[in-house]
Amino acid sequence: MKRWILSKRETWWGRWLPLLLAMGVIFFASHQPSADLPDFGLWDLGVKKLGHFLAYAVLALLAFRAVLDWQRPYLTTFLIVFLYALSDEFHQTFIPGRNGTLVDVAIDMTGALTCLWLLQRRS
Repeated sequence: MKRWILSKRETWWGRWLPLLLAMGVIFFASHQPSADLPDFGLWDLGVKKLGHFLAYAVLALLAFRAVLDWQRPYLTTFLIVFLYALSDEFHQTFIPGRNGTLVDVAIDMTGALTCLWLLQRRS
């Protein structure tokens, strides 16, 4: 599994900075009050849930890159993403008009697990 996207990074920054930046983007998006979020009309719920799925699939990919040479990279990736999903939903409970739900955590983890499954199939 030595493709460019999963290649070993020699520096801490090369391995962890992309993951931390993605976490920052998710935090920023979660910090927006509901009144400031775009409305996609009839597609609103689907678009936003697809956004959860895709964001956490990417987060899983970046977490996997960061821990690729650890003993249990799949389990470690799962734990990183799961804990971040929980903390993100908790964070949303403090934002006006937003709420944190376990349904969103489940959607987040479905995206992450899909990514991990695809990575495992390619190895």
